[in-house]
Formats: sequence, structure tokens, C-alpha cells
Amino acid sequence: MALLITGCNETKQAQCQRLIKIVNEGTSLIEKNKGSQVTLSLGLAKDLEDVNKKIERQNFKDPKLEDFKNQYAKHFQTFSKNIDSAAKALGSSKTAEVSSAGREQVRKAKKDIETSLKQVSDAAKKSDTLANELNQYCTQTVE
Repeated sequence: MALLITGCNETKQAQCQRLIKIVNEGTSLIEKNKGSQVTLSLGLAKDLEDVNKKIERQNFKDPKLEDFKNQYAKHFQTFSKNIDSAAKALGSSKTAEVSSAGREQVRKAKKDIETSLKQVSDAAKKSDTLANELNQYCTQTVE
């Protein structure tokens, strides 16, 4: 019962810190695993999906923080999906045979990796902008 009362009275700063903590978990996973091989990348994709789910489970009474939450959930979903796609494409290229079909498999994998990594890069840029907006919002004085 005390948790329910405390949760209802949670300050804007406390809500901000809760969201920022989860976002930082996901961001540090990405930084730690940059350039990883297939197995690690597949694990990273799963871990980022878990961060996405953790973010989605959060509830904020502040409508602006709820909007930030929804945007971050989309970003981590994009990261997860595209890192998974790139890792699978990389794995596919590593199993290609030395033949014309194998060369085509490698060409397709390369294109898939480039597409996935471009989408990850675009999402990262948007995420950086969102982080600046969140930090700016969270440092505003409480009304």
C-alpha cells in the first residue's frame, strides 16, 4: 500500500531518473557491443528487446515523459530488429559456398547488413536528439 501512495506522488525528477536509468542501460549495451561478431550481436539484439520491454512497462503520470518513453521504446525496437538482421546476414555470408550462388548470397548479405546498419545509425542520431530533449525537459524547474 505504501508503494502505491509513493508511486502516485512520484516527482517529475524521480520519473525522469527512472526513465533515464533504463535508457542508459540500453545505450551502454550498444556501446559495449559495437562491432561484435554474430553470436554477440544476436545476444545484443535480444538484450535490447528486453530493454524495450522494460521501457514499455513503465508508466509515467507526466504526459511528456510518457511521450519520451514511447519514442525510446520505438528506438530500442529499431536497434534490436536491425542489429538482429545485420547479425543474421553476417552469419549467412560466413556460410556461403565458393560458387556463383555463394557470391550472390554474400552480395545479398552485404546489402542487408548495409541497410540494417544505416537504419541503426539513423535511429542512433534520432536517439541522441531525443536524449538532449529529455535532459533539457528533466532539468527544467518543477512547475
